[in-house]
Amino acid sequence: MPNHPYLDASVAWRIKNDNIQFREADHRTTVMAIQEAGLATEVRGVISAGKEADVYLGGYNGAPLAIKVYRLYRTSHRGGSPIKLESAGRLAAHEFDMLLQAWKGGAPVPAPARRVENMLTMRYLGDERPAPRLQDVRLERPERCLNELLSGIGALAGAGVVHSDLSAFNVLMYHDRPWFIDLSEAIRVDRTGYSPWQRLEAAEAALVHGLRALGAYFRRYDLEVDAQGEADRLVRRLDRWGVLDMD
Repeated sequence: MPNHPYLDASVAWRIKNDNIQFREADHRTTVMAIQEAGLATEVRGVISAGKEADVYLGGYNGAPLAIKVYRLYRTSHRGGSPIKLESAGRLAAHEFDMLLQAWKGGAPVPAPARRVENMLTMRYLGDERPAPRLQDVRLERPERCLNELLSGIGALAGAGVVHSDLSAFNVLMYHDRPWFIDLSEAIRVDRTGYSPWQRLEAAEAALVHGLRALGAYFRRYDLEVDAQGEADRLVRRLDRWGVLDMD
């Protein structure tokens, strides 16, 4: 079996010896897994459920936190197809790394705490109720929010991270500020080992797509977003190798 660093030794042994069941865990089993992994001392309920992961509200010695648990099985309109445990672990590891990099760079993302296998914890954005998505609120000062979003996207770029699924559904409004969530497929552009051209092309496509999605949301406030222009400016900033200036 290949060496997967995001798998605990006990889980790797269970896979190797065919002593593990690849089926979706029920709520009680998931709660027990969270607590046994030491990620939380209590699990208070579900914040959101998606096709790839569920997010729970938990607590660690009284302090609230969000717990994201990647599913072992996708549930979509095409029907469930199994995801190997190591794949779920890879998704969680990638998102944790992207959150950590973005947070260290000063971008408005929930601070990551810990990760174990297909589960990760982060700062809980909310009070008595979870922070609402941008899609679900009516902004009193939309122009300020848009400027903060563009500044936040710039902060992500400064950290070498590009959100690959940016939209009003993946932005939370907390204390009147936008926060980016769901970096499970974010692109890390500042790492070597891959073709800079490929990374920059993927980053530009993701930025244009995401900025257009945000632009569609802000048109309800008669505000426009120059998606291509903003993407070009950010990609130039991301080009730390100068490949865009090569003939």
